[in-house]
Order: sequence, then C-alpha cells, then structure tokens
Amino acid sequence: MQITSGIFQVGGPYESDSADAAVYLIISGGDAALVDAGTGSGTKRILKNIRDTGTDPRTVRYLFLTHCHYDHAGGANRMRSETGCRIVAHELDAEFLESGDSEVTAAAWYRAFMEPTKVDIKVAGSEAVFTVGSLNIHFYHAPGHSPGSSVLTLRSDGRLVLFGQDVHGPLNDALRSERKDYVKSLGFMLSLEPDILCEGHFGVYIGKDKVKEFIESFL
Repeated sequence: MQITSGIFQVGGPYESDSADAAVYLIISGGDAALVDAGTGSGTKRILKNIRDTGTDPRTVRYLFLTHCHYDHAGGANRMRSETGCRIVAHELDAEFLESGDSEVTAAAWYRAFMEPTKVDIKVAGSEAVFTVGSLNIHFYHAPGHSPGSSVLTLRSDGRLVLFGQDVHGPLNDALRSERKDYVKSLGFMLSLEPDILCEGHFGVYIGKDKVKEFIESFL
C-alpha cells in the first residue's frame, strides 16, 4: 500500500504474515529504510513487496525497531542478513533484543522464542536524527508500552508522518510497561500534530483530526 510518494506499507497481517505487525518502507534518493521487521515468518513476502515498489532491498540502510516485541522485531536478524541494513533501537529495549528475552519481547505470547539480535545502533537519550536520501528521520524515545518504545517522524510530500507503532499499547507487567510513561508519550505524540499516523496494528490514519482522535482515544 502506498501512503505517500516515498512511504509504503510492505508488511503486516495481510501483506506478509498473520502474526506480523505493520512494516513500513521509506525511500528517498536511492536509499531506503524499514520501520520494523515483523516476526520473520513473512520476510520473503516483505522482500517481494519491497521489490514490487521498484526498490532493491540492498538499498535498505537502516531497520528502525520501534520496540523489542516479537511481532515487530522477530524478523530483524533475517532482514539484516538479506539487505545488509543496520539495526537501530533504543538502548533500553536493546538489552532484551540482544539477550533474546522471550518474556519481555512477548515472543512467548506467540509460542515462539526471541532469537538474540545484535543492535548495531543503540539510541541513547530522548532523540536522534538519521538521514536517508534527502530525508531527515527523527527517532524519539516514547516509553510506556516497553521501556525503550520509540516513534519516528519525517516529512513526505509536505506532510508530517508519524510512525507510532503501538499507540494502542497494551500495558502489561511482563512487558515492563509503565502507565505514567505511556500517558506522557501519548501527549508527546499529540504535541507533534502529525498529518499522517502509521500505526502498527490499526492501520494508517490520514488527516490531523483523524490522527488526533485516534491517539486521544487511548488517553
């Protein structure tokens, strides 16, 4: 599904595997990046979908993991092997990825095991900026759902796009969720006033009012 001239959804329950969260492709100036990787069961279909946009998977420079959960990050190792990309995650979730913690990553919820995944770039603090082609991609720490949950923004076709993969939560002690942090992060996302929200499980929302309504529904 094409969202803007440079953003496509290439993975998800209907695009790659029923257990996959949404996977988004960003392309600009011959470079590309992915937001999340799914469980790994649908990697072949994700790669095909990338090719179907006219993009060579080997141009994927970064794989941004919004958080450590299995439906978003279980396929990270395989995606790096296929594309040569660098895996980016916040340092507070990197420890669970690198240790292969099947409880905190929720892999156990899927009756699966989290494969230990080396994180190439560990974001520390509240914000980092990455360049893909002519785009500046802002990576913001937005904890609550998990300790290292993060969101990304960029401008595409003159509109601010927010990748807020698990706006909806859920909150669970086994996932190290923190309600106060979650509410604060929802407020931060609202303050950005995005034009488009690319969510991990509930689809794509276009228009400031629709995005605001969706995020506010979880406050």
